[in-house]
Amino acid sequence: MSSPLPSLVAGVVFGLALAAPPGPMNAVIASESVENGWFAGFRTGLGAMSADAIFLVGSLLGVVAFVERFPTVRAVMIGVGGLLMLYFAYDAAAGVTSGIVTDGRTARATTGFRKAFVLALTNPYQILFWLTIGVGLLEPGALDVLSYTPYVGNDLAGWFVVRTGSPALLVGFFGGIGLWITGFPAALRAAQRRVDAFAPVVAGVSAVVLGGFGVVFLVDAVRALA
Repeated sequence: MSSPLPSLVAGVVFGLALAAPPGPMNAVIASESVENGWFAGFRTGLGAMSADAIFLVGSLLGVVAFVERFPTVRAVMIGVGGLLMLYFAYDAAAGVTSGIVTDGRTARATTGFRKAFVLALTNPYQILFWLTIGVGLLEPGALDVLSYTPYVGNDLAGWFVVRTGSPALLVGFFGGIGLWITGFPAALRAAQRRVDAFAPVVAGVSAVVLGGFGVVFLVDAVRALA
């Protein structure tokens, strides 16, 4: 019986690779972290991760593929996501102009959770992930990762075999996301304590990122519906 460790490690890497790149989710997490504290940023990340759990179930049931099959439904979801991003961009910009950083109260943390959860459900990038890579993670099989290494693939074959469709891979995947949504807000708060002007800068960058993605999403939705 093969060890589940390689699949667990690969799942963690996949989870971090999905969660870490700059984008609207991390912009919301960053804004909530510097304005309302680590717990607010963490809870915001949980909102995005909860949406991934729903996409996981939706992939198993075929719901995600159903959405992709009907362009109008997908376009409406993208449009709603674009409007939400513009609203959240305005909210982040308001935090810059007010210059107020709160103490991370539970009410604000809950608001951040809802923001990220709704935004993730209308994010076409996450839908596309679960239609492509996500489906590959769910289908039973095996992937000999190191065998694809140039020149030395034959020598490394069998050293790092990932069992797709295994519980270990999925546990590792969500574990990787959990590591990011824990460490990213903590790193932001640590930097904020060292630089007094850090919070307005992060909120400003978050507003720009969210606003940019919001415009792109709206344009994409209008083109799809036209």
